[in-house]
Amino acid sequence: MKTNKYVEDLRNKSVAELNEELVAAKKELFNLRFQNATNQLDNTSRIKDVRKNIARIQTVISSKEA
Repeated sequence: MKTNKYVEDLRNKSVAELNEELVAAKKELFNLRFQNATNQLDNTSRIKDVRKNIARIQTVISSKEA
């Protein structure tokens, strides 16, 4: 499965790398929302995917810190 591979890749990264990836994902989400508001976004399901990826990154970060 694609998501399981993505989560495994996240678990192999350090907390600093995860924070960088989190910032990049949040920027991407902002850009997608902006495109959606201006009716330039074709694939609106990408917003949902990015939100789930942000949640996955935050979950891995919190598990590493605990």
